[in-house]
Amino acid sequence: MIGDSQTPSLRTADYPLPDQPKTTGRFIVVFADRSDDCAGILAEAAGLTRVTDSRDFGTRGVDPDTASGAEATLFANLGIAVVDAAPDQIGALQVSSADKHRVLSVSPELIHDVLGSADDYVAGYRDGVADLAGRLAAGPHTGRDAASTPADFADNNNFTWGLQATRAVSSPYSGQGVRVAVLDTGVDGSHPDFAGRGITKASFVAGEPPQDGHGHGTHCIGIACGPKVPGTGPRYGVAHEAEIFAGKVLSNAGSGTDAGILAGIDWAVGNGCAVISLSLGADVAQIHPPYTAAGSRALEQGSLIVAAAGNNADRRKGEFGFVGSPANSPFIMAVAALDQALDIAFFSARSLPLRGGQVDCAGPGVHVYSSWPMPKRYNTISGTSMATPHAAGVAALWAQATGRRGLELWATLVQEAERLPLLSVDVGAGMVLAPQ
Repeated sequence: MIGDSQTPSLRTADYPLPDQPKTTGRFIVVFADRSDDCAGILAEAAGLTRVTDSRDFGTRGVDPDTASGAEATLFANLGIAVVDAAPDQIGALQVSSADKHRVLSVSPELIHDVLGSADDYVAGYRDGVADLAGRLAAGPHTGRDAASTPADFADNNNFTWGLQATRAVSSPYSGQGVRVAVLDTGVDGSHPDFAGRGITKASFVAGEPPQDGHGHGTHCIGIACGPKVPGTGPRYGVAHEAEIFAGKVLSNAGSGTDAGILAGIDWAVGNGCAVISLSLGADVAQIHPPYTAAGSRALEQGSLIVAAAGNNADRRKGEFGFVGSPANSPFIMAVAALDQALDIAFFSARSLPLRGGQVDCAGPGVHVYSSWPMPKRYNTISGTSMATPHAAGVAALWAQATGRRGLELWATLVQEAERLPLLSVDVGAGMVLAPQ
């Protein structure tokens, strides 16, 4: 089996457990071998014959409206299917397939959300500034010696603080020739900062085009791949010449299902994206088996998935949170958020004591300026959602600089990160740094 979905006992004082996850009533089937006749297994074991296969859509990805009438949708690059069937058919699939070792897991389909709203972030940033000021005035804080604390980073006329902290501003690399997929709420195709960029867009949300009606996706795409010279204000994009793949997997209301997210991952892998950025999640402490398989099989095909660790902590109250799904997959890189003093953000989730539940690295995630749908054009928000595209952009720079993909690219990001005088359960290997 690819991963262990068992969760050890957790100390609830340090790791408060979430409410029951939100589900859709459908199920996610992970096949033991993605090269098997997965559609045949569904038909033989459970009598499911109306199956939509992602290979029928080529590089366009599965059209959710076309697939809506199917009993199952198969994501062939991942060896995973979303199944809408009666309980007796699901039971038959579990029993029959288990006997023949053709299926690894059958799990309820979860609902995921953007990790906070813009209004939440702004309020959280205001509280965070007050908290940071108090901690700096008080001396040593959160594992850092006050004498060694650097001056805070800050946006200037030329660069955002995140680009300065990750050293993207001095990197000779731009992400040219590297494909980066940001799976989120879509992108504002009319934004002037992306004019002439040739963004590849797809929607995996039924009834909604790739246009971003929320803002979160445009903001994350800007951080990862925004222009070298924006229309106004400082440069905010890390990999400014990377090829952008904007996959809408969350609705304009900011939520989406496993089916949409897996469809986006399948599409990005099929299009050869070296980096896939997920600033979304569900507050689920257990490892969700579909993302164990998706992360592993993406790495095998040269695609590194980076995901937001989560914003479910409130360290001001002694609550450290936990890394949720999909970031807690052993094969998906979990990214924590740092503030301008390179301290852990008060909302950033802590590692869980289970395989895959750890924070792997960190990036700038407090008061981050980036693109926003017109007419607002730009916005400043906070979250592990913002740290993740910083890591994705830096990964694209390393992919260009070294030619590495998959596990080799993961190892490079961790090895080259800046070690911080903070707990590894909070920041992993440290701040992601661009190649120089």
